[in-house]
Amino acid sequence: MKINSNNEWSTLKSVVVGTATNANWPVNDPVFNKESEKTLWKETPVPKGAVPQWIVDETNEDLEILCQTLVGQGVEVHRPNDMDFVAQDGMYNYCPRDRLIVAGDTVIDPAMMYPCRDQELATLDRVVDSAKNIITMPRNHGMTLDAANVCRLGDTWLVLESESGNLPAIEWLRRQLPWIKIETCNFYSGVHIDSTIVPLRQDLVMLNTSRVTPSNCPKVFDSWEKIWVQDCVAQSFHEYPYASKWVGMNCLSIDDNTVIIDAAQTTIIKTLESLKFEVIPLTLRHSRTLGGSFHCVTLDLLRETNK
Repeated sequence: MKINSNNEWSTLKSVVVGTATNANWPVNDPVFNKESEKTLWKETPVPKGAVPQWIVDETNEDLEILCQTLVGQGVEVHRPNDMDFVAQDGMYNYCPRDRLIVAGDTVIDPAMMYPCRDQELATLDRVVDSAKNIITMPRNHGMTLDAANVCRLGDTWLVLESESGNLPAIEWLRRQLPWIKIETCNFYSGVHIDSTIVPLRQDLVMLNTSRVTPSNCPKVFDSWEKIWVQDCVAQSFHEYPYASKWVGMNCLSIDDNTVIIDAAQTTIIKTLESLKFEVIPLTLRHSRTLGGSFHCVTLDLLRETNK
């Protein structure tokens, strides 16, 4: 397994695709237990315990279609090791993007918002073992960072300051990666960056207009062409929406001309096709229930260039 990836759009050669097997909503994680206090959704309670098996089964069917699609595009696909998250009161392997940051041939193990998600590192041991370097963020030092707070643009990164990424962690990241310019942004009260800012190729970015405006748009995009997304089709969910409707923006670039996106987002698809993208529409039926779409459920390992 070779690891070398620096941005979100160069030709994808190797990737981890998540799995819903044994997915669980933690019962005893002290941070997850506060979800009910901060959530804006008040109609149904935050779930606890094992994810219903029918959701697991349907999600794994959808993920298998994603795997087959990627293989058909010449991408080598890896899967996490199984873990009994129900027995261990953990969470899941559904979103490997959350767990590790790939910086060239280096892998960063951040201190995630939910402490129980440290368990997931063991399911990605082949990734860690294949990295040239592994950098581990200290635990219990007041630093919090989910890997999905990071948007990689080559030698510049955007890192979202949010519930899942605080300033001490961002400063730590700067010290570990002095060759990368890290621009901090703070747009909204949610967690991850990839339903807000989606770079599609060098000099073209898709932006969520409910959070990003011309006045707060990151400076790195001053000269970039921008697709301003006004709305997303709100997908259904089971009992509780762990992700907002904007997860529909969460797409995976296979290369700078090919993108996998939620099939329901017909307006975005038409826009991308007008820009000569090859769009591959797929479905993750439980993206809102489990909290992640095509970018979330994948972790780039190898992209063809370092640009």
